[in-house]
Amino acid sequence: MKAISYSHYGGPEVLAYGDVRDPKVGVDAVLVKVRAAAVNPVDWHCREGHLDQILDPVFPVVPGWDVSGVVVQLGVSVTEFEVGDEVVGYVREDFLSRGTFAQYVAAPVRTLARKPRNLSFEEAAGLPLTGLTAYQVLVKALQVKRGETVLVHAAAGGVGSIAVQLARHIGARVIGTASPANHDFVRGLGGEPVEYGEGLAERVRGLAPEGVDAAFDTIGGETLTVSANLLAPEGRLVSIADGEVVAYGGRYYWVRPDADDLQRLSELAEQGVVSVHVSETFPLERAAEAQRLNQEGRTRGKIVVTVDWETEDEGEGEEGEGESEGEAGSQGAGRP
Repeated sequence: MKAISYSHYGGPEVLAYGDVRDPKVGVDAVLVKVRAAAVNPVDWHCREGHLDQILDPVFPVVPGWDVSGVVVQLGVSVTEFEVGDEVVGYVREDFLSRGTFAQYVAAPVRTLARKPRNLSFEEAAGLPLTGLTAYQVLVKALQVKRGETVLVHAAAGGVGSIAVQLARHIGARVIGTASPANHDFVRGLGGEPVEYGEGLAERVRGLAPEGVDAAFDTIGGETLTVSANLLAPEGRLVSIADGEVVAYGGRYYWVRPDADDLQRLSELAEQGVVSVHVSETFPLERAAEAQRLNQEGRTRGKIVVTVDWETEDEGEGEEGEGESEGEAGSQGAGRP
């Protein structure tokens, strides 16, 4: 199959488009025909080796953890899905190798949920990692309650924009940091925007003189320090960007795959509670450009990589090897 991969750590230039080994489908997994895969900062952190201490690479590595697509093959123990089901997934394993920037991905069922019917494949691909991060931090780590005031950093970004929507759904008041160009976007999500940078503490105090009940740090460094100083008595602090949060009495949080949480997010999307803003899409072969843009850190919402199956299927048909999604064997071991 075609995929993006890298054989050693480095910058975007190490990413190559070409043939890689077809994925094997485990007993508790399904084979997903990829329609879209979202780009996340963790993708380039992995590519540059920043996570080498906790994730062993098995080169060549196919990057990407977010996916939306169609189930085309079932593992022998799978009863949760059927061939033809549209799904989304946060397909993270405990090593780096079989990612989602590919035509197909073998995804454990513990990483999947049904795709929201009202979202496009591109929008749905942007939901899993960012949505799970926002949901698990707000609901499980910060335990945000109705009537509380929550400070969300980078409120126009992938995680931040979902967090604003979820916190508002809970019934909390949300103050969100963002550049002036994104203030209207944050307001549209239900948040009260403030500009980040020098003077941030004073601007937030102007809106919440008694401090905030919960702060969600997505940036780290000085932003983390400011957040800690803005907490009300008994306020809670969580960071997904800086382990130094524990020195302030807060919690460092790493999102985990959870099929139940992801299904809940899918339902919230179908109810119109959560939307995903896709800022730009790139074809699979241009994934290096997508990662480079994401690394610049100025994206509103999500950047998404797509697989053009019309082109791919036409090419397969010319060779007599085409196979429709509905014709794929449910437990066969043939070519994806």
